[in-house]
Amino acid sequence: MNITKENVDALNAIVKVDIVAEDYKEKVTKVLNDYRKTANIPGFRKGHVPMGMVKKQYGKAVMIDEVNKLLQESLNNFLVEEKLDILGNPLPKVSNDFSWDKDQFSFEFELGLAPEFDVDLKASKVKQYNIVATEELIDKEVENIKDRYGKLVSQEEATEESSLTATFVNEEKDINNKATFAISDVKGKVNKKKLVGSKVGDSIELNTKKLFEDETKLQQVLGLSKEEIDGLEIKVVLTIEEVNITEQAELDQELFDKLFADGSVKTVTDLKEKIKEDAEKQFQQQADQQLLNSITESLVENTKFDLPREFLEKWLQTAGEKELNAEEAAAEFEKSEKGLRYQLIEGKLMKENSTLAIDYKELSDYAKGFIKSQMAQFGNMNPEEKELEDIAGRILSNQEEAKRLQDQLMSQKLITFFKENMKFDTKEVSYEDFIKEVYKVDEK
Repeated sequence: MNITKENVDALNAIVKVDIVAEDYKEKVTKVLNDYRKTANIPGFRKGHVPMGMVKKQYGKAVMIDEVNKLLQESLNNFLVEEKLDILGNPLPKVSNDFSWDKDQFSFEFELGLAPEFDVDLKASKVKQYNIVATEELIDKEVENIKDRYGKLVSQEEATEESSLTATFVNEEKDINNKATFAISDVKGKVNKKKLVGSKVGDSIELNTKKLFEDETKLQQVLGLSKEEIDGLEIKVVLTIEEVNITEQAELDQELFDKLFADGSVKTVTDLKEKIKEDAEKQFQQQADQQLLNSITESLVENTKFDLPREFLEKWLQTAGEKELNAEEAAAEFEKSEKGLRYQLIEGKLMKENSTLAIDYKELSDYAKGFIKSQMAQFGNMNPEEKELEDIAGRILSNQEEAKRLQDQLMSQKLITFFKENMKFDTKEVSYEDFIKEVYKVDEK
């Protein structure tokens, strides 16, 4: 057997595999001998069927099977031994004069080669956001805590500060849903005027269009999906069953200990510092994700290299579950090109920087940390190491879960790596301004 590679250009190559009878003859004979021992052919005892008959019946199929096995194994070994960095999979070239009736065969495969390139982490500056918790946000959270731990006091008549429990009905849309909402969540003076002054037993008709400041509230009170309320403009009748007002909790030690059982909060100032710390920790995760997205865009834009496009489009035609025509494959390449480019850039960075490598112990430790934080949410603050190891082992034995955790860990390592090796234009913003600037929407 002989395998050779010929470079067409920097991104394309042809591998030729020549196979002669001596390469597969012995394996074919062994398989046919095994068939002979077990074949059930009328007129012959098992194990005594003439080899000529076995060859006539099974010989060609066995030979084709063994040649294909040898071909695949040899090609894979060649790619590994030659350390060829290929894109997609080798594509067989169709030969018009190929025949299985010969005893020598030549096979050719097209290869798409990964490009050579350098990654310059200082090619451009990326904006990095430092999101800070404003006094307004902290004060709002303090009020939320006071409401959350306060107590409901029944009222005879609703005020603008009241919450109402009511059943919403529209027979045409088959709506009959009981829900609680705050009058302060309602949009428009006309609607609020109808609700303020209402009492238990009153029935009030409202239009669903722009009824609430937050559309998800309309979903909740009507018991509908997001798709069902999209553009919904109907009249509903709500019958009031409860009128309540929240009597806010006192900011005292009893409340502080409910919130922080470790006794770390003694004053309102301590509480605000904790709120600020926790909020900015959560903001940091969003800022890091945005930073990683911006870095990805920047690296793809500033790292120039060519791809074997024609080969990849041809490969995409048969790579998926459904075969694509040439036009569909070209469209699929357009959609996936940016992702492929970043995948190659990330792969090169990982190859050149050992700090980005992930071994099983590191992944296991990360999984245990994730499990521990989940268990803490349910009150188990000090799980035993053996318990953590057992759970982590079960999770990592699931390929999908292991891949998900590995991707999360890799994102963390990449963020750390980029922060250590890149320069950023840092901008300090409130969370509201971050949402407006990055996502181009107003935070409600």
